[in-house]
Amino acid sequence: MSSSRGTYHHGNLAEVLEDAAMQLLERMPAAEISLREVARAADVSHNAPYHHFRDRLGLLKALAERGMVELTRAVEQAISAESATDARLRAGGAAYIRFAVERPHAFAVVYDPQVCVPGQPTETMAPLIDHLEAVLAETSAVAGLASAAEIRAVWGLVHGLGTLCAAGHFTEPEALAAAEAALARMLTP
Repeated sequence: MSSSRGTYHHGNLAEVLEDAAMQLLERMPAAEISLREVARAADVSHNAPYHHFRDRLGLLKALAERGMVELTRAVEQAISAESATDARLRAGGAAYIRFAVERPHAFAVVYDPQVCVPGQPTETMAPLIDHLEAVLAETSAVAGLASAAEIRAVWGLVHGLGTLCAAGHFTEPEALAAAEAALARMLTP
């Protein structure tokens, strides 16, 4: 006898489970999400997630990968909406901060060192990280911040401001203003 509340058969169960988990991630941190909770949210049996995810960490890795795709997409869209090189960098940085603030749990799971071990990303996550780094590096370099140290400084700036703001240390307008001020100083010859 199935413990599922419904009899609907999902054609792509992995995607359904990930979607349900992403919805849970919108309102609770990853640490509070269990495979049983995801199954309940997807309206499938409590064993169904184990057909696609070895364990909870496997699910969190999939969520981190989806979060990285969405973060990178937000940054790229903001950059492409601007034409001036300085404005492109500022817009990309602002989008990064906004993602961290508006989707704090998705942002946190992307950078959770127990989910995405620094220097040891999954085969799926590695190219996603590389792509975000390339987007930030190219946008920074075109704006005149081309050295590895300057590029890391830009990423650290927006990441740190986004993280601090998402944690409630200051408001989103304050974080955006701080990023704007710091980038303006960095871009001044």
